[in-house]
Amino acid sequence: MQFSMQVIKTKKVLTEKLNELGSSLNLGLVPTMGALHQGHASLIKKAVSENDKVVVSIFVNPTQFNNLEDLNKYPKTLDADLLLISEISEDIIVFTPDVSEIYPETVIPKIYDFEGLDKVMEGEFRDDHFNGVGTIVEELLIVVHPTKAYFGEKDFQQLRIIQKLTEIRQIPVEIIGCEIVREDHGLAMSSRNERLSKEIRQKAAFIYETLKTAKNKFGTDNVLNIKDWVVNEFKRTNDFELEYFDITDVETLTPVTDKINNIKYRAFIAVYVENVRLIDNIALN
Repeated sequence: MQFSMQVIKTKKVLTEKLNELGSSLNLGLVPTMGALHQGHASLIKKAVSENDKVVVSIFVNPTQFNNLEDLNKYPKTLDADLLLISEISEDIIVFTPDVSEIYPETVIPKIYDFEGLDKVMEGEFRDDHFNGVGTIVEELLIVVHPTKAYFGEKDFQQLRIIQKLTEIRQIPVEIIGCEIVREDHGLAMSSRNERLSKEIRQKAAFIYETLKTAKNKFGTDNVLNIKDWVVNEFKRTNDFELEYFDITDVETLTPVTDKINNIKYRAFIAVYVENVRLIDNIALN
């Protein structure tokens, strides 16, 4: 399949191309692992609307997978991804490096101090995951030097950690969080959804419905009662296994037991269904 947009595989060629464009342009970056869907498309469209030029990276980053089976199963759909991108704009630069381009010596992540943001929720169940995320995002930010970089709020913990990364590494970029894009029945869009059976994919609306009810309860009920209610809701279903449900302070991501006025809170959930792990979250106030 032929595309007129530029598909670049090496950091050297990417740097040369970006240098040709000059430093005065507003440059947007959308980092992805491919298997693109309409959630990714919304990030790319926003980036195109706000910048003179956009780089979309497609790289399945091995250091953020704790499970080798998950890494091996991650779908690689480059032709379909390029088609989706080209339908948004032919003027986008697509960066598709090999693993050896990003990790020329050893495939290991850098170690970061994210001041506790990485120790809760996803970090509790996925050792070193956020070190892997930080490693690839820092590399992309250094190579591309974007004005703005775009990340979906479905991975809200990741978004906060990337904001912290740019702070501790003093990388001059604006990190833009973009709203979660959902399927018609409410399931948050994810590349993993393709691994679900059609019937379960419809039933998985249960996850978002649970979050919405928890949000309604947050106005009148206490945190511990809401958490108990969520746990009991999942015990009543045979299709879904709850890994965690937490309500946290948005800034620190610290799980809370009591509400404090003027603090923003968010509810986070991770669920297994048909051996596929799904995550979601919702703003509570």
